[in-house]
Amino acid sequence: MVHGPKEKRERSLGERLHLKGERCDSPKCAAVRKPYKPGAHGQTGKRGRMPSDFARQMNEKQKFKVVYGLNESTLRRLFEAAAESKTGTSLKLLELLERRLDNAIFRLGFAPSRGAARQMVNHGHINVNGRRVRSAGYQVSAGEIISVREDARAAGAFKELPQHLEKFEAPEWLTLDAAAYQGTVKSLPSSHESPFEVNLLVESFSK
Repeated sequence: MVHGPKEKRERSLGERLHLKGERCDSPKCAAVRKPYKPGAHGQTGKRGRMPSDFARQMNEKQKFKVVYGLNESTLRRLFEAAAESKTGTSLKLLELLERRLDNAIFRLGFAPSRGAARQMVNHGHINVNGRRVRSAGYQVSAGEIISVREDARAAGAFKELPQHLEKFEAPEWLTLDAAAYQGTVKSLPSSHESPFEVNLLVESFSK
């Protein structure tokens, strides 16, 4: 898991990564209030020369780690699994990242961020096919049903969830039933468009 102030990490990477949910779309967002890198010289620092390929690869790896909340070993393990796929390492790696249970919960709109989704799983609020799952890295499969446990639905985080999700649109590989507090994995995520350059991530691990 990635530690440290989330908004500070966004500013350091120079990109709004929406790590704190709706706050990132508001004027309160640190990237809006302070659109420069953190540190004593962040506001006045000059741009250096073009970053090397290695620097770009490391920067992209950091984005994936921060966005999906993963540490180096977990991300490498996913890369190694993707490298064995016949469908192509980049596409398979994105699929495995998207199939994580915490990400699926976030994609269904049950949580404002992946970090919040991870807490829901850790606290035992989530079922998969009617059984409690406490592993945020659990890989969901087509046909599985992800739901908020009944004993958790009265809690503040879930009480008004159906109303919140009335206009929410889940990605094509998921089907959302807001009234039932559940979503179904319709298919594996095969066409997810990543805002990052996954090829740079693959290159960083391929050395």
